[in-house]
Amino acid sequence: MRRYPAYDPPEYVNWEPDAELVSAYRDRVDGDPGLRWFVEHLEDGALLALYRGLLRFRLHDIALKRWVKQGITSKAWLGTGEEAVTVGAVHALRRGAGGDVVAPMIRNAGACHEMGLPIADMLRAYLGTADGPTGGRDLHLGSGSSGVIAPVSMVGSVATVVNGYALAFRRQHEDRVAMTWIGDGSTKTGEVHEALNFAAVQRLPVVFVIQNNQVALGTRLEQHHRGEGFSKWGAAYGMRSRTVDGNHVLEVLAATAGAVEDCRRGEGPAMIVAETFRMGGHATHDEREAREMLDASLFARWGRRDPIGLYEEYLATVPRLLGYDADPGGTETRGLTPGSGDTESWNRHVLEDIERKTTREVERAAEEALHSRDSAPAEAGPAELADCYG
Repeated sequence: MRRYPAYDPPEYVNWEPDAELVSAYRDRVDGDPGLRWFVEHLEDGALLALYRGLLRFRLHDIALKRWVKQGITSKAWLGTGEEAVTVGAVHALRRGAGGDVVAPMIRNAGACHEMGLPIADMLRAYLGTADGPTGGRDLHLGSGSSGVIAPVSMVGSVATVVNGYALAFRRQHEDRVAMTWIGDGSTKTGEVHEALNFAAVQRLPVVFVIQNNQVALGTRLEQHHRGEGFSKWGAAYGMRSRTVDGNHVLEVLAATAGAVEDCRRGEGPAMIVAETFRMGGHATHDEREAREMLDASLFARWGRRDPIGLYEEYLATVPRLLGYDADPGGTETRGLTPGSGDTESWNRHVLEDIERKTTREVERAAEEALHSRDSAPAEAGPAELADCYG
C-alpha cells in the first residue's frame, strides 16, 4: 500500500518486503495442514475482504493522525501495526443483524467498521458532533444493530459485559457468540480474571482475544508480567487456547474461526493469544515517549513485519484473484484483463485497485464527518442514542 511519511511510523515509510519474512509468512500457511486446508476452503472474495478491512483500518487511523497534526482533534488512539488481530478475528464471526457481537477496545476500531458501522460515524465520534453515534457525548461508540458493544473506559471491565451477552445467548438458545479483546496490561485487572473464570465455569459462548502488544500504556511487558507470555492462560482457567502470530491475518482468522465453532458446539469459552506490537505511543500525544521507552530494535523488528505489507506479498502470488469487479477507471481500463498478464501482475493490479477504492471511501467519510461540525442537528435525545447502547 501507499506509505505516508507524515503519518506512518518511520519503519513503514520506506517499507520493503523482507524475503525471509515473506517466505515465512507463506510457509506458515503451507506448512500447517489445518491452516492450509482452511485457507484453501475460504469462500470466494474472503481473501480480498480481509485486505479491504486491513486497509480501512490503517487509513482510518491515518485520517485521525492527520486531524491531530492539523489541530482538528487533540489526540487519537491508533491500532497501527496491530490491524490483523482485529480484522482477522472479526471476519471469523457472523456479522449483521442478529449475528455475533464484539466488544472492541479503543485500539480495535477496525472491528467497528468491519461489523458494519460507517467510518464517517466513527470519525464523528472523535469530533463529538451531535449527529454522531453517541450524540457527541462519548468517544466510546457502539451499535446494537451492528453488534458492537460500546467500550468501557476502565479497560478490562468490558470482559464481564461480554459474559452477560454470552450468558443471555445461551439461556435464550441463540446460536450466537460474543468476543472481546484484552490487552496485556488489562490482564492485570481483577475483573478480567473474574470474567475468565466465570465464563469457563458457565461454559459461555465467548472468545477472549489476549492482544499482547508488548506494552501497557507506558509500562513494558517485562515490567508488569512475570510469566512466559500468555500461552498457558487458557489452560489455567479450563478453556481452550490458541497462540497465533498477531501480524498474520490468516492465522488469526483461522484460529478465531476454530474458537468460534467450539463455542457454537457448546465447548466455550475459548482464548486466542495474539502476539503483536504497538507501533506508536499509547496515543498520538506520547509517541516520542514510546520511542524513548522501548528499544529501537523492537520497532525495527516489528516494522519489517507490517501486517498489511506481508499480506500483500502473500496475495500477490496466490492463484489468480479472479472474479474481482474492477470499477471504471481502475484495473481493466489500464489494459489488464483477467486473461492477460502473469498471475502476480494481475493480482497486484487488483490490490492497487482495491486500495484506490478504499482510499476514496475513507476520504469521503472524513469529509462527511468534518461537514457535520457545521451541519449537525440539535443535540440528540435518549431515543436517538438507544442504538449506541444496544
